[in-house]
Amino acid sequence: METSVGLLQIVVLALIQGITEFLPVSSSAHLILPAALTDWPDQGLAFDVAVHLGTVVAVAVYFRQDLAGFAHSGVSLAMHRRWDENLDLLAKVGIATIPIVVVGFLFKTHIESHLRSTTIIAATTIAFGIALWVADRYRGEGATPSYLQATLIGLAQAIALIPGTSRSGITIAAALALGLTRHAAARFSFLLSIPAIVGAAFYTALDASPETPLPWIDLGLGFALAGASAFACIAMFIRFIERIGMTPFVIYRVLLGIALLALGS
Repeated sequence: METSVGLLQIVVLALIQGITEFLPVSSSAHLILPAALTDWPDQGLAFDVAVHLGTVVAVAVYFRQDLAGFAHSGVSLAMHRRWDENLDLLAKVGIATIPIVVVGFLFKTHIESHLRSTTIIAATTIAFGIALWVADRYRGEGATPSYLQATLIGLAQAIALIPGTSRSGITIAAALALGLTRHAAARFSFLLSIPAIVGAAFYTALDASPETPLPWIDLGLGFALAGASAFACIAMFIRFIERIGMTPFVIYRVLLGIALLALGS
């Protein structure tokens, strides 16, 4: 049967997922803390799927105009064979998604078996935090990535399968290092998150038992909290990123990594 979880656990885990999914701070690093500091039971695969779907709905709602543009241009392509900048961006998102699909399919079991220790997550949290700081020093004025840049960002996203890396952190760092502005790097990273999160949720759902009774109220609450907090984080990050830069997130990651190292010692 699905393990019963308390209201506090639902709220905390849903907010952690929503807040950390799109900020460059590593959701997996944060999820260690409740497990290490409490005796909460495992929340179950169904809950993981619910909160991931909440975050993908949040990013889809925030970028609804972009998604509508993709759909409109898709119809235009089908009817008039007209290729435009919306389809160009969509193609780049598609190309950048391929590496994480391939690497995930080939190595996901190995990564989950050997790379989920507190020490590894702490080390990647610190190392890729510093990489984000370095990349931010090299940012340029690019508004959209080229096809080659999109491919390289996609390869960077595949590295995020290693816990502690942060999918948003590594893709934003790669985009900055390749010459995009902070705003453009964040936008492409968030658009890239849609297929990545949907794919991760689908893969997780495959491991769930279809005969397990589902706590729909818990799942609905987790979905709503994760979605609301994710939407708020996306909106604030996009609005203030050019002003605040990446340094606050780098400092936070380094401190979090040190705390995890201390916790694991």
